[in-house]
Amino acid sequence: MSEERKNTSDDAVDPRIFELASEVAQGKDIALIADIIKVALRLGIDKTSRADLKLIRRTLSEIHQASAVFNQYHDRRKVVVYGSARTAPNTGEFRAAVRFGRRMAEEGYMVITGGGDGIMGAAQLGAGAANSFGLNIRLPFEQHPNATIAGDPKLIDFNYFFTRKLNFMKESHAFALFPGGFGTQDEGFECLTLMQTGKTQIAPILLLDKPGGYYWEAWRRFLSNDLQANGLISESDFYLFRLTTDIEEAIWEIKQFYSNFHSYRWIRERMVIRIQRRLSQEAIKKLNDDFKDLLIDGSIVQTNALPEEKDDSKLIDFTRLVLTPDKHQFGRIRHLIDAINHSETTKEE
Repeated sequence: MSEERKNTSDDAVDPRIFELASEVAQGKDIALIADIIKVALRLGIDKTSRADLKLIRRTLSEIHQASAVFNQYHDRRKVVVYGSARTAPNTGEFRAAVRFGRRMAEEGYMVITGGGDGIMGAAQLGAGAANSFGLNIRLPFEQHPNATIAGDPKLIDFNYFFTRKLNFMKESHAFALFPGGFGTQDEGFECLTLMQTGKTQIAPILLLDKPGGYYWEAWRRFLSNDLQANGLISESDFYLFRLTTDIEEAIWEIKQFYSNFHSYRWIRERMVIRIQRRLSQEAIKKLNDDFKDLLIDGSIVQTNALPEEKDDSKLIDFTRLVLTPDKHQFGRIRHLIDAINHSETTKEE
């Protein structure tokens, strides 16, 4: 192997890689594309097995395919709906999912489901094809997309569960779970695990049931009696989700979450929360008093965009709340977001 080719295996970047990347990208994206090319070349240098090469190629292809579809709707908020594919149309759960999908579309949200029948088909029946995405998984047994999303360009096929799950999580602004089997439980616990550990953005998790239903209440008792009681989860983890049998209450919960809060990012150990309207000084003081147990250093400070955010031009005008929180308490951070949304605001001078 020539010395020139060896450069692709270390931190040095072959100028040809940057030249190629600059033909398809601009600004800081050039370096990111160059890094992806470097990784691909290292697979060859490391003599990666053919089976692994196929897996990596397909994984990257699926992520790219989904990104190309979702990027066309980046300005729309989206809610994922999970639930059983076996739920029949004559059940209360099915009717509740239809109503939920319809109401979310009326509020301007798009609905993402696994693309199948049952609860998934119900939510998309309510939302309509124009407001729906289907993330279909290829299975060894016969699997059909529901009638609403079948043939739609927003129906995306996945071979791997992990790439499908990645897109559920990264594209959604809220999660609604209706009664379901292993798959629904798996998806619900994954949402909770990723939020509890800070691996994904905190977002509303709604556990919905038909009027009078007890599916999620029985599940909550399991968490309380068997997990919390044995010290396996914390009391604050219960802030991460809400149970309800009232569709309008679920809609209100999602709308309220984004009533002032917009989003957040991390700058090293500091959490930078973006809000749409400035809080009064009295509100800032109350937040510091009520959430002093959450802070490991300093206080909650209201400010404008930080110098590290200068390249984030689309969000530059939002007010910031900056704090250094205990990263073992993401449930309390969810509680903080609720408190921010209920805090007194003031007009900027």
